Amino acid sequence: MAYKKKIQVSVIMPYYRKKFFFKRSLNSFISQRYRYKELIIVYDDENKNELNQIKKLIKKYKNIILLINKKNIGAGLSRNKAARIAKGKYIAFLDADDIWKSNKIKIQLDYMRKNNIKISHTSYSIINKDQKIIGYRRAKLKQNYYDLLNSCDIGLSSVILERKLFLKNQFSSNKTKEDYVVWLKISKKLPIYGISKFLLLWRKTENSLSSDTFQKLMDAFNVYYKKEGFNFLYSIYRVGILSMNYFLKRIKQNL
Repeated sequence: MAYKKKIQVSVIMPYYRKKFFFKRSLNSFISQRYRYKELIIVYDDENKNELNQIKKLIKKYKNIILLINKKNIGAGLSRNKAARIAKGKYIAFLDADDIWKSNKIKIQLDYMRKNNIKISHTSYSIINKDQKIIGYRRAKLKQNYYDLLNSCDIGLSSVILERKLFLKNQFSSNKTKEDYVVWLKISKKLPIYGISKFLLLWRKTENSLSSDTFQKLMDAFNVYYKKEGFNFLYSIYRVGILSMNYFLKRIKQNL
């Protein structure tokens, strides 16, 4: 097909029981003011009850690919699987309950190409299940490894990076913080740049893995202790610093 030759951005979306939000996320991809894109959806659920709904919604779009996992392998490994077949020079991530602004890809790619940047992210608003904005995260212009050790507000669905770079720094099987591991690895080699414009609506739901505070703390510890090789006490210290900075930001945001 002709479109295959023109793909510049491959958007990756893992799917696990998001039927109430999926259509809005899908439409935010379809409505992008950027032509040369594809979407790879990875259905990551042994239960196939929601599969037909997805097939009906995407059947008329030639630039949307559906991969079906035989068993649940997790969002991180599903993203890795999609990246291996992606055709674009760039990889973008869009979770099945998040929403992009219609000019998101264009603004971000223009910025990256103009400044010869390999990875970037954007500011984003936080919404609840009813689409109400309940918070925000403003992207920092430039972050290195030590910045990210202290604080990381990079929204996964806001990130675009070169495919070659991602394939060298793929996701782990962590339930949460799998993206944090990747950002730390990349930031040891090059800075991660932020765009101040709010181009993403990131959804926070009560039962989402990203909302489980205890799980996040445990995974943060494992990042420092197992992935970064810090000793036990220093890993606990780093979790404390990360948590403190997170809560200070929340307090400041609510003032």
